Amino acid sequence: MNLILWRHAEAEDYAATDLARALTTRGRKQAQHVAKWLRTRLPDDAVILASPAVRTIQTAETLSDQYRVVRELAPNASAQDVLTASGWPKGIAETVVIVGHQPTLGHVAAKLLANSDASWPLKKAGLWWIASRERHGDDQAVLLAAMTPELV
Repeated sequence: MNLILWRHAEAEDYAATDLARALTTRGRKQAQHVAKWLRTRLPDDAVILASPAVRTIQTAETLSDQYRVVRELAPNASAQDVLTASGWPKGIAETVVIVGHQPTLGHVAAKLLANSDASWPLKKAGLWWIASRERHGDDQAVLLAAMTPELV
């Protein structure tokens, strides 16, 4: 499976609640740039899962109107919550895009790629594209791409 961990783009600092924080103008542009890069590479049957936060939903909407909101992906979700939602390593689909938050996405990447409990930093609107594979009977995670809005 392919697991794409996409951090929401830049959001306003304050709103009525944390979940209500919306993307800034800059954030919308960041998300649009990364979505354009992703759109040319994703299969048509990719599954997009977003946190219930407004900023993640708005980020996902720059990619497609076909996404699902998963409350277990809300801010402060665990790495295991993300892996469960995506079905890692076999996948709920061949390609799953998780639109989520830091430090959770950093925990997932560190766990999969380095078997570490650390949280690796990920810039706003940045993504990691990780593939699962089996080698000699062992499940492995392989980094296929790391992208930021500045690189597209």
